[in-house]
Amino acid sequence: MAQATKINRGRKFDQVLNGAREVFLRDGFEGASVDDIAKESGVSKATLYSYFPDKRLMFLEVAKTECQRQADEALEEINFDQPPEVVLSIAARQIIDFMVSDLGQGIYRLCVAEGERFPELGRAFYASGPGLVHRTLLEYFQKAVARGDLAVDDLDLAAHLFAEMCKADLHSKLVFGMAGKFDAADKERVIQGAVAMFMARYGTQKPR
Repeated sequence: MAQATKINRGRKFDQVLNGAREVFLRDGFEGASVDDIAKESGVSKATLYSYFPDKRLMFLEVAKTECQRQADEALEEINFDQPPEVVLSIAARQIIDFMVSDLGQGIYRLCVAEGERFPELGRAFYASGPGLVHRTLLEYFQKAVARGDLAVDDLDLAAHLFAEMCKADLHSKLVFGMAGKFDAADKERVIQGAVAMFMARYGTQKPR
């Protein structure tokens, strides 16, 4: 029988979600136990299950909330009136930091492992993660093109290309277990490369 795929909200929902976030960030999806989450949240297991009948749903809700939080922080940092090199560098750093984080890796593994049985998990995360990044890039590209800072004939494709370039080298090493952590120099190498490649294709070389 299929597991429940609906969460219920109540008075202690945020309390449980915050506790789950702490445990998932500390122990990852596989290492997190329902007992530890209930203890961290200060609620009984019965209360926890009344909100989240499945640990997958709890993890996904934490992931969606974390994605939105990071997106809000990124938007506060980014001034859409800045030149593409500045905005894209900030965006690339946000994309990479989340991708290589324990939470980001956990989400990816969960979506791959459960995608066939629970496709709604992948769709929900895409909307709050990669989809949100895509929409934000599109919004910026439209403004940059209107200013003459970029020359983009296919905005949708350009946004996908930039996000994919931010995965260069790092993502495959994570997926195949070649590396688990990356230092600032590793990340900066990819950030600079992705921005340089993007500007070589879409930059107008407009003097500043």
